[in-house]
Amino acid sequence: MSHDMSDAGDQAAPARLRGLPSRLLAHVAMQADRLVSERLAGADARKWHYAVLVALRDSGPASQAELSRRTGIYRSDMVALLNELAERDLVERAPDPGDRRRNVISLTERGRDRLAGLDTLIDTVQDDLLAPLTGPERDQLVGLLARLRDHHSRPPQ
Repeated sequence: MSHDMSDAGDQAAPARLRGLPSRLLAHVAMQADRLVSERLAGADARKWHYAVLVALRDSGPASQAELSRRTGIYRSDMVALLNELAERDLVERAPDPGDRRRNVISLTERGRDRLAGLDTLIDTVQDDLLAPLTGPERDQLVGLLARLRDHHSRPPQ
């Protein structure tokens, strides 16, 4: 059984399958993830690098646990990821003045510069992904996707 949802493979699928919103969302999500990953790899970065740098810029210095919560990256993966970013001088660790047992992670000046370049790259990827849509259609799509995410993220009542 093949799980390939390539463009050619999906065109051969029955119309009923091609028109299912869940299938369309999954197909576009896979394409979007592949596009982002490929473009970031071309810039010697990964999507989790970008996520951590954005979280630090937008919400300020944080502990590893807090960064995990902000980004959705597993705590067990965060250490290796922060090691990679620290080796590149994009983040720095310093003892937390309130609790010497943990470190506070912050963005370096080099990290800020790197993030500015990655922001431009990510914006270009978004434009490429949404190329067939007009500006208002893009805004509408983002709004609809956010509503779906928010609805399905709510705890059961």
